[in-house]
Amino acid sequence: MHWYKQTIQIQTRGKGLYNFTPQVQQALEQWGVEEGICHLFVQHTSASLVASESWDPTARQDLEAFMDHLVLEDQPYYRHTLEGLDDSPSHMRAMLTLTSLSVPVDHAQLSLGTWQGIYLFEHRTRPHRRNVVLRCLSVSE
Repeated sequence: MHWYKQTIQIQTRGKGLYNFTPQVQQALEQWGVEEGICHLFVQHTSASLVASESWDPTARQDLEAFMDHLVLEDQPYYRHTLEGLDDSPSHMRAMLTLTSLSVPVDHAQLSLGTWQGIYLFEHRTRPHRRNVVLRCLSVSE
């Protein structure tokens, strides 16, 4: 068994879902991992990780609209607004989603479902550079 590690940087343009499945798969190929598990962790309190539909772009649009509807910005009761009106809502959105994901690896491929992809969910309105820590345990010999 062997642990591989890398940090993937994702440049966002503001709120939304950013598919970075190819970067994770590329790391597996570089490392030669045939079988194992990949663990991903986003190092931010205003972004999250999502495994979701990756074929139809309207699924992504619906998820983004749902989150905007679920956690409204610019509410009079928000106190944490030091970095702007999206400050408190971005932390709430991250709290409702995941900061880490684990995905099995079989036959040198991420064992995602047919239509699944791995996304960074940016919750801030302005662009950010986000770090996702990737750790992969290879049980291949």
